[in-house]
Amino acid sequence: MTFSGSDLIHATSAIGAGIAVLATFGPGLGQGIATGQACAAIARNPGAKSEVTSTLLLGMAFAETSGLFGLVIALLLLFVRPLG
Repeated sequence: MTFSGSDLIHATSAIGAGIAVLATFGPGLGQGIATGQACAAIARNPGAKSEVTSTLLLGMAFAETSGLFGLVIALLLLFVRPLG
């Protein structure tokens, strides 16, 4: 069985897309931990609810962008034809 150069590129693109999708698990895990800690902080000090909430939402926005970048890279690797 012989493989051409385009077969190798398509195979490595699929592997790279799988690795890029794995990058989306980190932000999800981080957001879950951050939400749990924010709930605990609000339970300890209800007066700081607005500060904790605004900081939590800003942090989640930053975390979500890294997950979206991983998804975009995976989609590019799968659907953009590298050989034309």
